[in-house]
Amino acid sequence: MPARVYVGVGSNIDARRNIRLGIRALREQFGELIISPVYESEPVGFAGKNFYNLVIGFDSNETCAEIVAALHEIEAGFGRNRAEKHLYSKTLDLDLLLYGDLVVDGGDLQLPRPDVIQYAFVLRPLADVAGDDVHPLVGRSYRELWYAFDRREQQLWPVDLETGRATE
Repeated sequence: MPARVYVGVGSNIDARRNIRLGIRALREQFGELIISPVYESEPVGFAGKNFYNLVIGFDSNETCAEIVAALHEIEAGFGRNRAEKHLYSKTLDLDLLLYGDLVVDGGDLQLPRPDVIQYAFVLRPLADVAGDDVHPLVGRSYRELWYAFDRREQQLWPVDLETGRATE
């Protein structure tokens, strides 16, 4: 039985273009996608251009390792160099957030990814597409987690990907 997979997608270098092309590449790789609204936010932990972020879901029979390898291959096609430090501008950032209810804490892979409950730009779009799903470690729905999230330090706003204009 396939697992429902959620991937965080972000860019702050030619973001509108790279997000659109990234969605196309993910669709070609994984098929039908569930796509959240796109949110703009300031970078966290470094100075740079604002990011566009969203969450994409799909069903897959591939293993976590196969999905991560495919995500890294797509990123590389956009010029992403994973050898660079963590906090920097990115053409395309694809992070495996959830693989069904699987919990993994091994080396380079942590599921659910800790970013889910740490960053507004991950939690908000995840709550949009999987609001009733329950975080397997915290035991609360993503919608509940979003409503309880302290947003004062991490502002974000929805944007239209075609125009780049705020939609709220």
